Amino acid sequence: MAIVESKSTSDNALAPATKARGIPEGLWIRCPGCGDSIYRKELEKNLNVCPKCRYHHYVSAWERIGQLLDDGTFEVQDEHVLPTDPLCFADKKSYAERLKSEQKRTGLTDAALCGTGMIRARRVAIAVTDSAFIMGSMGSVVGERLTRLIERATEHQLPLIIVSGSGGGARMHEGILSLMQMAKVSAALARYHSNGGLFISVLTNPTMGGVAASFASLGDLVFAEPKALIGFAGPRTIKATIKIELPEGFQTSEFLLAHGYIDRIVERFRLKTEIAAAIDYCGKQ
Repeated sequence: MAIVESKSTSDNALAPATKARGIPEGLWIRCPGCGDSIYRKELEKNLNVCPKCRYHHYVSAWERIGQLLDDGTFEVQDEHVLPTDPLCFADKKSYAERLKSEQKRTGLTDAALCGTGMIRARRVAIAVTDSAFIMGSMGSVVGERLTRLIERATEHQLPLIIVSGSGGGARMHEGILSLMQMAKVSAALARYHSNGGLFISVLTNPTMGGVAASFASLGDLVFAEPKALIGFAGPRTIKATIKIELPEGFQTSEFLLAHGYIDRIVERFRLKTEIAAAIDYCGKQ
């Protein structure tokens, strides 16, 4: 049994104030997949994939670019195209204020990061949507940046890669201006397809709403990370609406692969190799 020696009041008064030492915040992360605690640096070294259960944790758009593209080859495009507040929308705070706070918090100017780069020495046009920025929802700027990227890929005959991490679908703050981006991006993809382009769509957790219902599902090849949530409305909304129990694993990558919605489930550490191999196989390098 531990014994604590008491001190006199006078001794305590003379002792300097000390602060209990503890573990600094953020060193350990609890995995949603297995519930174990993981050392953050070990997780980051493993591309943010749990070394125990293989759960794929969130990674930012810039981290995705770093994982997929050859070092130093990424050239960002259309960062000067910035969102505004055309409807003067406000909920708990104005949309204009929300945009500023999201830009400051994430370091992104909007939910889509677009540009060109090399994947194992194969030049590609690439976009990544980031769920950290207003849930990766598709506003006017996201749609415009994607459309411009697709048009450049069409003009320069580049393979097109879009990595979707959008849980918010169309961005309600922009109303119909957001909804029309679904049609605009899909139309650009139709022109790209008619010109013989190769579009590889990569679905990550989550890919939902108007993103899943438009460009994310239109890939010539559709890859998905393991156990990603993919669909239009969320499973809780669907269950509450139709009043029946949903199948086990509903709207996961594995469920959608079994039902023909996606072509392949690819773990993060193999994604770069799989994309390069697909480009070579289709003769688009």
